Amino acid sequence: MQQHTIAASIAQTGVGLHSGVNTQVRILPAEVGSGRYFVRVDLPNSPIIPAQVAAVSQTVLSTQLGKGEVSVRTVEHLLAALVGMGVDNARIEIDGPELPLLDGSARVWAESIATIGLLSQPVNDSELSPVIKEPIWIYEGDTFVAAIPSPETRFSYGIDFDLPTIGNQWHSWSLSADVGNSSTSFASEIAPARTFGLLHQIEHLQKSGLIKGGSLENALVCGPDGWLNPPLRFANEPVRHKILDLVGDLSLVGNIPSAHFLAYKASHNLHIQLAQRILDLGL
Repeated sequence: MQQHTIAASIAQTGVGLHSGVNTQVRILPAEVGSGRYFVRVDLPNSPIIPAQVAAVSQTVLSTQLGKGEVSVRTVEHLLAALVGMGVDNARIEIDGPELPLLDGSARVWAESIATIGLLSQPVNDSELSPVIKEPIWIYEGDTFVAAIPSPETRFSYGIDFDLPTIGNQWHSWSLSADVGNSSTSFASEIAPARTFGLLHQIEHLQKSGLIKGGSLENALVCGPDGWLNPPLRFANEPVRHKILDLVGDLSLVGNIPSAHFLAYKASHNLHIQLAQRILDLGL
């Protein structure tokens, strides 16, 4: 068995979706077994925040990690890119409270990782990825997320919106055990899918102190007459982005178990509840 880290450092700068604050991120190679973790280099003693379920401090329209009074928000896109591109161990240095949204997707992260490549790190067989043996269901009303026994790691997602331009969408994508095949598939099928919002909700979100950094340059916006900023990268780009979010959130368990992860109209909160249930089962 092998783990992987990045072969060189990556740096990106941009504005955070909710904070509106510009931050710089540097991703550095990390030792085998160290996992993925954030370092707030703008604060005294550069506190470390592990990318683990136990560190989740908020799930309102994004996933936030914290340790004590220190936090880092909107981590899901970068974490999904690391997992999808096969990066097990990474030190993520950031000089502010929120990851840059970039273009609203994980494409920039995925392309950067593909450009520099990976380094293999041998590990013991005892560190094999866990396997889901019994179905796990988390649901609220008609929304749910589940993990179903499967020989492969697959993500299937469904969404349903009253706006006809979005409507009902489903998509399914497999995270291959082969790092090379998986990263190519992730980079082309999932990473480019951008975050999206509904026009009638924007004013309320802004008054609530959210999406201060949102714009038509970093998020798709849909109104009753269609998309305000077409064209889409995929006909079902919104639901593909939900898979991106789910992969990022489930990465907080460490090694994502072999299972078919199925979600419908779910949220970051439900994603994290499933991740916690997986850990509670000792997987």
